[in-house]
Amino acid sequence: MLIVPESEIAALVSPEAAFTAVEEVFAAMARGEAYNFPVIREALGEGRQYGFKSGLDRKGAVMGVKSGGYFPGNAGRGIPNHQSTVFLFDPESGRPTAVVGGNLLTALRTAAAAAISVDRLARKDAKVLGMVGAGHQAQFQLRAAARVRDFERVIAWNYHPEMLPKLGEVAAELGLPFEAVPLDRMTEADAIVTVTSSPAASLMEAHVSPGTHVACMGTDTKGKQEVEPALLARARVFTDEVAQSVTIGEAQHAIAEGLIAEADITPIGTVIAGMAAGRQSEDEITLFDGTGVGLQDLAVAGAAVRLAAEKGVAVSVTI
Repeated sequence: MLIVPESEIAALVSPEAAFTAVEEVFAAMARGEAYNFPVIREALGEGRQYGFKSGLDRKGAVMGVKSGGYFPGNAGRGIPNHQSTVFLFDPESGRPTAVVGGNLLTALRTAAAAAISVDRLARKDAKVLGMVGAGHQAQFQLRAAARVRDFERVIAWNYHPEMLPKLGEVAAELGLPFEAVPLDRMTEADAIVTVTSSPAASLMEAHVSPGTHVACMGTDTKGKQEVEPALLARARVFTDEVAQSVTIGEAQHAIAEGLIAEADITPIGTVIAGMAAGRQSEDEITLFDGTGVGLQDLAVAGAAVRLAAEKGVAVSVTI
């Protein structure tokens, strides 16, 4: 079995590699070549959450599980609040093949999924990127989105505005003008990425203009909510996996209010695989409900293992 430490991930898996791995597994899901197992998630109290996401990719010959969660007290310990590890197994024998540090991989695969949605669903002439949320993950989201469209400026809002300057520094690195704005100015954006951990909606229907693409990346648990349900009723809704979208994703709220039905949600993998249409008009609002599926983690972890083996940085152990 190979061990790929967290410390090696940055040098192994580029954002481009994560984009390719996630796009390929989304298409495999659409073709029935890969599927996720049910998510297990537990609230541990005091804001702590822990769970397991797992699946099987027959095409990629990968089976595994990501174990991890959110521990808000970690900031005081000098370590990331999000902690995760990916375990890979041979799908034929069940033999463990790898253990991979999952913290950076989680950030990369989440940003890749949003960027894929922007690439496939945003208008080709999108020039203004809106960011709702300014935490650690938002920095990855901004960089990834900027790789797939030639944005001319970035506008951003965060519940804690004192966090926005760090996001502005990332925009400056990318050569993009940056402005902190109130939410009602999100109407200026052609693409919006929401990446918050809020239990209540912040982005409202009135904040989104016709023709905008919205990537909702923060809701992955029952009770979380980033956008007003009415926005989903107004948009064409896409997701990574419909089963998660309607139970733990952003769509859970619109479904509960009877504003949309499960049949109204399109897996983005079907767009990638050429099985369904993406954007159909310049004025259409498209929305991607990025719930974060286990197969994303397995895809980027598999890429990390292959590269680590090639470069000789994986540690081999016998169990």
